[in-house]
Amino acid sequence: MFDFDSLREILATIGKNKMRTALTGFAVAWGIFMLIILLASGNGLKNGVTSNFSNRAQNSVTLWPGWTSMPYQGLPSNRRISFDHKDYDLISNKIPEVEYVSARVTQNVTISYGNEYGAWRLEGVSQDAAHINNIKVKAGDGRFLNKLDVDNRRKVAVISPEMRRLLFKGEEPFGKYVIANGIAFQVIGIYDDSDMFNNNPPAYVPFTTAQMLYNRGWGFRQIDFTVKGITKLEDNKAFVERVRKQVAQLHKFDPADRSALYIRNTAEDVEMMSQLFFVINLFLGVIGILSLMAGVVGVGNIMLITVKERTREIGIRKAIGATPASVLRLIIFESIMITTAAGYIGLVIGVLVSESGVLENFIFNFPQEQFTMFRDPRVDLDAAFLATFVLVLAGTIAGLIPALKATRVKPIEAMRAE
Repeated sequence: MFDFDSLREILATIGKNKMRTALTGFAVAWGIFMLIILLASGNGLKNGVTSNFSNRAQNSVTLWPGWTSMPYQGLPSNRRISFDHKDYDLISNKIPEVEYVSARVTQNVTISYGNEYGAWRLEGVSQDAAHINNIKVKAGDGRFLNKLDVDNRRKVAVISPEMRRLLFKGEEPFGKYVIANGIAFQVIGIYDDSDMFNNNPPAYVPFTTAQMLYNRGWGFRQIDFTVKGITKLEDNKAFVERVRKQVAQLHKFDPADRSALYIRNTAEDVEMMSQLFFVINLFLGVIGILSLMAGVVGVGNIMLITVKERTREIGIRKAIGATPASVLRLIIFESIMITTAAGYIGLVIGVLVSESGVLENFIFNFPQEQFTMFRDPRVDLDAAFLATFVLVLAGTIAGLIPALKATRVKPIEAMRAE
């Protein structure tokens, strides 16, 4: 068993070689520090990229009409496909997997209030866009669009914080009217754009109103919807192909004609990003572990030197009755103590650096509104447990070969050792 006498002996041995032990410990600390920093950087990169897609549900699908590129059932090619209420009805009511659906009509306008004005974009959407695009309105900031707004073609708008700041100059905007290209819209809410990857966030109005004002009361350019009950990527792809066939049947074009209907499936994007970041994190983890192993090799070499220097002592121990197991245990515990103590110093420093924001603010010092590829670089709890396990395992491995060599020391030959 490991006791306090063994601990005092290990500490005494370490104290005799302070510089050598410190340099070896630094190598281990640096290795675990680099492992933590690399893992945190991988998480920061993942968080930064995924934050760019945080304003969209991960199970959403978007449809855009295009132009046919091949003839179909006697109809010529180069026909323009246009969405209207029949497409909206198909997606909303005839496909059971669809949960939320919104048409979209976009118009660039000049929005003004009093003497203040600016160029923005109006997005005509339904009330379901809040779920599809993760649009949040904080308590006290009004509300988002509802079904009555859409059904009654109300001229209401949910504006961005930027519009509030530039147009109203600290004045409360709720219930007041902004003018968009000569048409008045009543402000009913202000949405939170802090997680949106958009340098010019739009104002949201009912798509039926935008359709009436900017699209001659007919049609729209885009349909967004979310899918429920489908979790596997293969099932999601099959569902998208089924939707393509149903839309093709409605508009009479060949389902194989990819230019007639463009589909974006975020489930595929999320899957691709997950695979990419798995490879990146694996690569960074391997580099970090290799850095740690370099320090562990140093510990192993130090322990070999320690065994050589203590050959006479080990021989005397065995001569007076010490078992090979006790010698093995002493050397391995010394290796584990050096590795674990130095490693935890590197672990703590690495966690403090990643949690303090140094990586984000200094190493990746970019304006947040212009660069969002790196955000919140923190180490997961699982990574900390992994690092702990690696430390103990590394210390054991580092001391194993020297310890085995120590157990093979013969007392008679050890007495003659210089």
